[in-house]
Amino acid sequence: MDISLNLRHLYAALEIQDCGSLSKAAERAHLSQSALTQAIASLEEKVGAALFLRHATGVEATPAGEAFLARVRRAQRYLKAIESIAPSGGDPRVRRLARLLTHKQLRSLVAVVDAGNYTRAAATLSVSQPTVHRAVRELESLCQLTLFRRAPAGVEPTWQARQMAHQASLFFAEVQQGLTEVMERQDRHTGSISVGALPYSRSRLVPQAVSRLLAEMPDTSVRIIDGPYEEQLHGLLRGQIDVIVGALREPAPSPDTVQELLLSDPLNVVVRSGHWLLEKTRLSANQLQKLEWIAPRKQTPARALFTEFFEREGLTPPERVIECSSLVAIRGLLLESDRAALLPAQQVALDVERGILAVSPFPLKGTTRDIGLTLRRDWQPTKAQSRFLTLLRQLALS
Repeated sequence: MDISLNLRHLYAALEIQDCGSLSKAAERAHLSQSALTQAIASLEEKVGAALFLRHATGVEATPAGEAFLARVRRAQRYLKAIESIAPSGGDPRVRRLARLLTHKQLRSLVAVVDAGNYTRAAATLSVSQPTVHRAVRELESLCQLTLFRRAPAGVEPTWQARQMAHQASLFFAEVQQGLTEVMERQDRHTGSISVGALPYSRSRLVPQAVSRLLAEMPDTSVRIIDGPYEEQLHGLLRGQIDVIVGALREPAPSPDTVQELLLSDPLNVVVRSGHWLLEKTRLSANQLQKLEWIAPRKQTPARALFTEFFEREGLTPPERVIECSSLVAIRGLLLESDRAALLPAQQVALDVERGILAVSPFPLKGTTRDIGLTLRRDWQPTKAQSRFLTLLRQLALS
């Protein structure tokens, strides 16, 4: 849900909350009292709730208003961060940039940075290309910056454009959290959750948690993203993903993230049912080295453990491997050959139960991975998101 909110109306609402008076807030916002009243009425209509109660001695925020404006206040930090990126020259507009930005400018900025092309950005926003181009030019004028340079396939964002788009994405995510909390209070909508699911969590942990969440909160909107870790981390840091579930990184991938351990799980040698390896009464490292392997992708914790196992045995890690992180593709490769894969037993439990795949009874020493949650450091979950995290923790213990 993308509700286009007037950023000046958000600032006006904060002024009212701070002043406790429409007249004082109007003076501070440089608006007439009638204009301020109209601005708040428009904002309340879009939010879908009354934000303030008027009484004889002034104005106070409603419970919904308190929740929403707390989020707006947090979101305000990201607009100030955008302001700090722009050069503090002689133009007075730059010094109060946060109050001059518009929803259209920020949405256009994010879309063009992501698409690298005005036409694709316009299609994403369902507006015309000239509309996006004009919004970006207005933003460049306000910031006194060139945000994009021509490139063979479109445009290349400058460092400042990327940083501003990052902060704008976080701004929109925080305001959306506020809108969701208002709806949760009214039982109109029980929230949303965007989950980055790494390979370990895709088969059971995340599906089970989602099923339990929807049994309790059936109107919750759930989005599961299963791309590469780097893409998921990018989405997490920009507020587009709420939590990544899977193998933890050491060290933590960013100072802006926190990692929470849920469980530790060993990796196992997985082969097709009837594989000659299953007839062995013992399995040496030399035998394992000679296997044809389907290995985890490079730069992943599982690949590091795969490499370290052979190095500890004084052997060169297998080099002629198929790199793959797709369980569907790994399954197909195993069934069509005598290849072996390094996987958690629970990830192939259903295929083992059906007699399609088998797990070697010989554990590989030193291949235990930490599985858990990766969250944005300053993220504050909504009711539905908090419940989802609780369900993940409970499932990890069971």
